[in-house]
Amino acid sequence: MPTFPLTLAVITRNEAGSIARCLDSVPFAAEKLVVDSGSEDDTVAIAQAHGARVVHQDWLGFGAQRNFATTQCAHDWILVLDADEYLSPALAAELQQRLPALMAGDAPAAYLRRRTIYMGRPMRWYRPSVGEKLARLYHRGRARWSDARVHESLRFDGAAPTLRAPFDHANNPTLPHKQLKVLRYAELKCRDWLDKGKPVRMWQAPFVYLLAFVKDYLFRLAFLDGWRGFLIAQTAASYALYKRMRYYEMVSHPESVASAADLLHQHDIDR
Repeated sequence: MPTFPLTLAVITRNEAGSIARCLDSVPFAAEKLVVDSGSEDDTVAIAQAHGARVVHQDWLGFGAQRNFATTQCAHDWILVLDADEYLSPALAAELQQRLPALMAGDAPAAYLRRRTIYMGRPMRWYRPSVGEKLARLYHRGRARWSDARVHESLRFDGAAPTLRAPFDHANNPTLPHKQLKVLRYAELKCRDWLDKGKPVRMWQAPFVYLLAFVKDYLFRLAFLDGWRGFLIAQTAASYALYKRMRYYEMVSHPESVASAADLLHQHDIDR
């Protein structure tokens, strides 16, 4: 298969179960780069066996880690996937058709659509899981990741095309995986709020939970996916509420920041 002057960039830590599928889904990338932050499983060996160049970088936060990865790429055009994401055959074929024109033009980036695999099968109706648009393909001279510790985004000026076929996200293989992720993401988001001096507004907490649940369950059509949709909406609402509670604790009891960091590190969920 012909290759393109494109780098597939993946950031990892303990992703031995998924990294091979991710890397193998992009056979047309001239370079595959894995930036690993200290895996203790076989992630590095598996990545190398599947054609990736592996670079170690201690964890900087999602935005900063992706910006570091950008500096390590051999090519200006970069495709970013998480280790639990992979291109569908349809998207791989579409990219091979459209990459020459995209690379020859002046677009800063392109949007891809993400389809979520949840509890072993694709979501059918929940809007963020059946066609979420994410800027994941970009020219590093025209775009840059935000420096957020979590929920980072690609920043660029100008119009960006959207590809039609989706890529897949094997999202949180079990509910325990999801709950651990909620703890980790909430901690990172609250640290960002703390750095920015965000006001504490605990009076909003009950409304935040209710509005988040209604938004996902009704307006984003999660209810059409049955009990899986209910679980997604409930988890999203609980995350929105927990962030406010945890941030209140950080501000009112500053010693809890270091104490929680130690606990999360002990259980290997601090990255």
